[in-house]
Amino acid sequence: VQLAESGGGLVQAGGSLRLSCTASGFTFEDLAIGWFRRAPGLEHEGVACITTSDGSTYYGDSVQGRFTISSDHAKNTVYLQMNSLKPEDTAVYYCAADYGAPGLQVSYDYWGQGTQVTVSS
Repeated sequence: VQLAESGGGLVQAGGSLRLSCTASGFTFEDLAIGWFRRAPGLEHEGVACITTSDGSTYYGDSVQGRFTISSDHAKNTVYLQMNSLKPEDTAVYYCAADYGAPGLQVSYDYWGQGTQVTVSS
């Protein structure tokens, strides 16, 4: 099983990025997939999660209204569209997968390697 993130980079404040998380080796339709981030010196923060079976989503307070999580079952991929980016969004972003329902808790069983997002002021 493998999770591969892509789409990170450097963007100016107010800009947008779209992150992708492609899952391989999983039964994609049965997964909860979450996006987390970790800034230097801080703990992992839950950003957004989606249940692939019914498309239900949940967002962290700091990104509500700016970020959108979605899934493409044909591509076994979950996206995180990030708009109105702020310097405080700078972090390494990780996707994680679980066959349970951990929500925005960090108790997911499977994790990707992460992708850096840097937002300049």
